[in-house]
Amino acid sequence: MEPKRQPDDSTQPEGAKRPLALKITTVSWWDLAHTLIPILLLSGAAIWLTLHFVQPAPPHTLTMSSGPPGSTFEMAAERFRSILARNGITLKILPSQGSAQNLERLNRRHSRVDIALVQSGTDVAGGIGAAPAHDQDDDGQGLVSLGSMFYQPLTIFYRGPRLARLSQLRGERVAIGEPGSGTRTLALALLKANGIVPGGPTRLLDLEGAAARDALLAGRVNAIFLTGDSTPPAVMVNMVHTPGIRLFDFTQADAYIRRFPYLHELHIPAGAFDLGENLPHRPITLLGPSVELLAHANLHPALCDLLIQAAQQVYGRATLLHAAHEFPNTSTYTYPLDAEAARFYKTGDKSFTYRYLPFWVASLVNRILVLLVPMIVVLIPGLRFLPQLYGWRVNSRIHRRYGELMALERESLGPLSRERRTALLDRLHEIERAVILRKMPGSHAEQIYQLREHIQFVRSNLSRAASD
Repeated sequence: MEPKRQPDDSTQPEGAKRPLALKITTVSWWDLAHTLIPILLLSGAAIWLTLHFVQPAPPHTLTMSSGPPGSTFEMAAERFRSILARNGITLKILPSQGSAQNLERLNRRHSRVDIALVQSGTDVAGGIGAAPAHDQDDDGQGLVSLGSMFYQPLTIFYRGPRLARLSQLRGERVAIGEPGSGTRTLALALLKANGIVPGGPTRLLDLEGAAARDALLAGRVNAIFLTGDSTPPAVMVNMVHTPGIRLFDFTQADAYIRRFPYLHELHIPAGAFDLGENLPHRPITLLGPSVELLAHANLHPALCDLLIQAAQQVYGRATLLHAAHEFPNTSTYTYPLDAEAARFYKTGDKSFTYRYLPFWVASLVNRILVLLVPMIVVLIPGLRFLPQLYGWRVNSRIHRRYGELMALERESLGPLSRERRTALLDRLHEIERAVILRKMPGSHAEQIYQLREHIQFVRSNLSRAASD
C-alpha cells in the first residue's frame, strides 16, 4: 500500500476536514502510567510476600526457667545471663523445682517462659519415663530442642550387701526425690520397670539431696536416688568413704538403654574419686539422661545461634563424665531439633553478618538484605525494560489503527452504496481524529505522520471511486 500525494482539503467530502492541531508531546503520560503501574504493583506484591516471611528483629528480653536455688540448672542460667548480656539480650531467670516444672511452664498457654533446661525423659503429661509428647503445646506452638547440654548421672547409694538388680529393693525404704523433680521422675520409671510401684510393699519417700543422704547415714532409709546437684564429686567421695554405704553398679546397663532410649551409659573408672585409696575399687557403670535446652518453635533464628554459642562456653569444658567440646551436641534429643540449631551444628559457625558485625547490627543488615531481594529480582529488571515496554505500548496503538485502516480499505474494494461509502468516509475521519487527539510522544511522530498519509491515501481512493 503506497502512500500518494496528499490532495488539498478542498477535495475532501463535507465533514472530513482534518483538525488543525496534532498533539505531539515529549512523553505520553497515559502510556507511561499504564506501563509503570503493573511493574510497581508486582514489585509491591513481592516485597509484601518477603516481609510476610521475614523474621522481625530479635527481642531484647528472654525468660528462662532454671531450677532450685543453688542447683546446677540455676548456676547455668546465671552463666547464660552474663553471656547474653554481652550481646544486648536481657535474660530473666525464674527459679523452679526442676525439669518437670520447667517443662510444664513451657507448655503452659501464653507461657512467659522462652527457654528451659529439661531432663530427657521428663513428660509433663504424666507418662513417667515415656517419650514426651512433643507435637504441640497447649498454645498450639510446638517445642523444639536446641541440643543436649550435659549428662545428669543417676547415683543410687544403699546399705547392706551388694545389689545386682534394682528389683532387690522391693520391700525396702527408698528415697526417690521430691515431687516435680527429675530425680523422682527417673526413679519411678526405673523402679516400675523392676516391678516396684507406689502403693506397694516398698516405701517410696519424698526425700532428696542432703535430707536423703542424712536419712541413709542415720539408717532411716535403705537406698537413695540422687542426680545432678545432689551428688557433686565431693559428696560422692564422702559417700563412698562411708563404711557400709555402697554405690549401685548398673550391670544391666545395656538392657536399660534399650528400654529407655534417653538414658546413656556412663563409666566411672577405678580410682576416679580417690586415687590414693583407689575409690571406687573397681570400674562402675552408671546411667543418666542428658539435659536438653528446650524452646518454643518460634524462637528467633538469631537467638538460636546465640544460645548455642553460649552453651558452648558453659558446657564445653571436660568433666569426669565427658570430654572437652563434647557438649552441646545433637547425639540424642527427645524433642524435634530446631532447624536453625541443626544448621548451626552442621556448619559449626554462624552466618556471615553475625560473624563480623555486632549482634543487633547484623540483625538489621540481614533484614535489609532480604528486602533487597524482590527489588533486585523484580523492580530493577522491570525498570530496566520500562523504555522497551513503553515503546511497545505506543507502537501497539499505532498498529491497531493500521489494522482498522486495512479492514476499511478491503471493504472499499467491493460494490458500495452511496450511504455505505459515506459511512466509510466518516469512519476514516474518526480514525484520523482519534490518532490526532490522542497524545503521542515525539519519538513516534514520524510513525504518526506516516499513518496519516496512509489514511489520506485510503480517503483519496474512496473519493475517486465515488466520482467515477
